[in-house]
Amino acid sequence: MSGMLGVVSYGLGTLIGFVLLAFLVIVFIQDITQKKHTVLRNYPVIGHLRYFLEKQGEYFRQYFFMNDREELPFNRATRGWVYRLAKAEGGLIGFGSTNNTNEPGSILFVNHPFPVLEEDRLPTPPLAIGEDFCREPFLGRSVVNISGMSFGAISEPAVRALSRGAALAGCWMDTGEGGLSSFHLEGGCDVVMQIGTANYGVRAADGSFSRERAKEVAAIPQVKAFEIKLSQGAKPGKGGVLPGAKVTEQIASIRGIPPLQDSISPNRHRDVANVDQLLDKIALVRDLTGKPVGVKTAIGGWQFMNELCDAIQRRGLEYAPDFLVIDGGEGGSGAAPQALMDHMALPIAEALPRVVDSLIESGLRKRIRVIAAGRLVTPAKAAWALCVGADFVNTARGFMFSLGCIQALRCHQNTCPTGVTTHNPRLQRGLVVEEKRLRVANYATGMNKEIDMIAHSCGCRHARDLKREHVRIVQTAGHSTALNILYPYPEPNTKRKAA
Repeated sequence: MSGMLGVVSYGLGTLIGFVLLAFLVIVFIQDITQKKHTVLRNYPVIGHLRYFLEKQGEYFRQYFFMNDREELPFNRATRGWVYRLAKAEGGLIGFGSTNNTNEPGSILFVNHPFPVLEEDRLPTPPLAIGEDFCREPFLGRSVVNISGMSFGAISEPAVRALSRGAALAGCWMDTGEGGLSSFHLEGGCDVVMQIGTANYGVRAADGSFSRERAKEVAAIPQVKAFEIKLSQGAKPGKGGVLPGAKVTEQIASIRGIPPLQDSISPNRHRDVANVDQLLDKIALVRDLTGKPVGVKTAIGGWQFMNELCDAIQRRGLEYAPDFLVIDGGEGGSGAAPQALMDHMALPIAEALPRVVDSLIESGLRKRIRVIAAGRLVTPAKAAWALCVGADFVNTARGFMFSLGCIQALRCHQNTCPTGVTTHNPRLQRGLVVEEKRLRVANYATGMNKEIDMIAHSCGCRHARDLKREHVRIVQTAGHSTALNILYPYPEPNTKRKAA
């Protein structure tokens, strides 16, 4: 009996060996005859190791080889800060900072010798958006809010967790350009409805802007404002891109497009070709909906802001946007051409002061709220934005980290391992809405709390008292310069820079 088992075992092993050998021979022949890959033609079979190791390299670098402050777009120290806030563990660290405070661009806040006592602190007040210029102005309660991420770019459980978490934290949620779904409304949070260049959510049969559909969306009480998206920091000059693998039947139905085909938005609104047409559309949407209407855009220089402010002064404050969302060129996206993501538009550190200064110079700063976005995922970066002159801060990737994102860089491939940006049910299973909604709320609450802490240390009673003199920026020589020296507050009604 044992002899027979030995023969069977020997025969099975031989069969497996022949199958493996045959497989390697087939791969060998394919490699030396194909013409696309030089490495495989010269090193058949073994050359596949090169591609495997190249693919795995990003994960080995992330966990084993890069230090806490090296990785991009967000290093491990930054991600760890967000994770701790999301887990309600606070921003505490031990022994000392790993942040190199001599590195150019580093943010250093100016501590006050006599910081504000706890009993003298005030809650950071909410700010009204659209007050006196629309029928239903919106009260923004949280400094930090959820930036535009469309249902499609992110998954159903991600949208649901964000909606519920935003309601708990009292912040708003931007729909992104993919339209409004029931999942955005599920948690009961305030919603900003984004109108992208494809008009998803307010789209007529021919793809144009539908006035009737806009009225229907505005009738939903949770929808507090509308945002006309001109561009986003990751890809100015390019419309939104949702790969066909992520265009499910459900998403296609919401957007009004065929399923399983790439969803590519036009690179601009077809009915907006200049500043005057933009102001016309702002006034139209505000009149139709009765709610605040703003504009989201990346900034490439002074020209746009100069033209916008001049047109508002010429036509009247009733044509002005109620808010501007300024997205830095370092902003993220689920899918964008590298040429645009790497090299198009100003980073938020340069764009935000330019925008705020333009509004001050034109006497429009009190009329238009400013919302900053672009890699502002930590309390320090958000507090810097308030110092510059922003009223609110939007972040998308910060909230993605709160959902469990590990920066796998697979957003465009529908293979996100944490379920945030995939529509694969097996991968979505890891994102438990009931758990992640709490982390979303913790992150928003923790951000607001630590921004206030920075303000109190600077001698301010609340975060909205932060000014440019409260922060310094490290220069190339390793010495810091006060932000109000780098960007002095301009005088109202002064001549603006040309470019």
